[in-house]
Amino acid sequence: MNSSPNASSSVSTKSDNSDLLDQSVLSTLAQRLVEAAKKAGADAADAVAVRGVSHGVEVRDGKVEASERSEGDDMGLRVFVGRRQAVISTNDMSGDNVAQLAERAVAMARVAPDDQYVGLADPALLARDFANLDLLDPVVPSVSELERRAVEAEEAALAVKGVTKSGGASASTGIGGMVLVTSTGFQGSYLRSSHGVSMTAIVGDGTNMERDYAFTSALHASDLESPASVGKLAGERTVARANPRKVPTCKVPVVYDPRISNSLVGHVIGAANGASVARKTTFLKDSLGKQLFSSNIRIIDDPLRVRGLRSQSFDAEGVATSRQAIIDGGVLTTWLLDCATARELGMTTTGHAHRGVSSSPSPGAYNLHMEAGDVSPEDLIADIKEGFYVTDLIGSGVNGVTGDYSRGAGGFWIENGKLTYAVSEITIAGHLFEIFKSMTPANDLTFKYGVNAPTVRVEGLTIAGR
Repeated sequence: MNSSPNASSSVSTKSDNSDLLDQSVLSTLAQRLVEAAKKAGADAADAVAVRGVSHGVEVRDGKVEASERSEGDDMGLRVFVGRRQAVISTNDMSGDNVAQLAERAVAMARVAPDDQYVGLADPALLARDFANLDLLDPVVPSVSELERRAVEAEEAALAVKGVTKSGGASASTGIGGMVLVTSTGFQGSYLRSSHGVSMTAIVGDGTNMERDYAFTSALHASDLESPASVGKLAGERTVARANPRKVPTCKVPVVYDPRISNSLVGHVIGAANGASVARKTTFLKDSLGKQLFSSNIRIIDDPLRVRGLRSQSFDAEGVATSRQAIIDGGVLTTWLLDCATARELGMTTTGHAHRGVSSSPSPGAYNLHMEAGDVSPEDLIADIKEGFYVTDLIGSGVNGVTGDYSRGAGGFWIENGKLTYAVSEITIAGHLFEIFKSMTPANDLTFKYGVNAPTVRVEGLTIAGR
């Protein structure tokens, strides 16, 4: 368990939360579940326990509108009888429920269809060393501290000239984690904390209202941007969007702001998911080992980043995680695989299994980022006579099967290498293969989200305007 003390007098102390940070009871329950499953006739089994605690407040016009807290521990058991699998979950582990749950799961597995790909991970692939990733800030903010953060953000936004009203500010905190025990002898656990502050501001009134936002999130409160800076940024972004114009339909370069350029990384990784490859429901199904981007593009998944928002040293099957270049030199190097998907594709798991208590594992990413390029954001747009700088994307018009891309968008029009007036209610469209080929990253990468990318320029997208 890692610690990061916080000197604020308005937060709870570590000792106040000792029960919350102690996963020994969950580990014992998971071990009992696995033993009960074996006793009930399972050939193999694993158990997960998931802990989730969160508290958030919402403020508008200086008053608390909502304050919500949730807390719970949930257990899941997966059993195998031959090549048959069943998954069962509960949040009630009192009395003799452990034995009953295990017997029910084994009974379900015996009538399940055969699946040649299911099974626990190869013991040789299991994590043996657990790096200190500094995921846990054990000092939990008090309700009054959360309220203070939200109020400070709102006041800063309303102080920006031109902001007419608040869309609401919020502050949140939480602790979540997992325990995994398998019948092959693996035992692992982790806890990670979370803190966040967000603000939405509004400019104009009636049908001429525009809004924008800003937020900060981190595992440790000391890594948060100040609430005042979040509020000020939200206000400034909102004022810049006042009185937007329409633009005619055209085909121009499109530049993605860092807060939404990460969506392009998400499209790559979503299409490289091994489960989609196995089902042949991805446009990248025949692209492994092929050049998709220019040679200076690298997309990294790093589950071992210290204080990373999605860091962990083992996956949901106990397999050791590792830093991997999914795109290296513009080439797609691997699929994201869990054990069952890897077996189906005749490959080895990449340690990307994710799982809830009521589901079997499936592949997913950790801390993703596109590496920075060599040019500044200013130089990236300097030669654009007419183009579009995107700050906001709307809807989900991306077809992962065909690669067709169409998103509602807002942002700013580029003229002669400069951002000019605000633009709204347009659509940007193209195909992901063409988007990937023409991407150019700037040098302004920062690590703020679970998926990060610098400013990115894409050539020749269609703008559907007036």
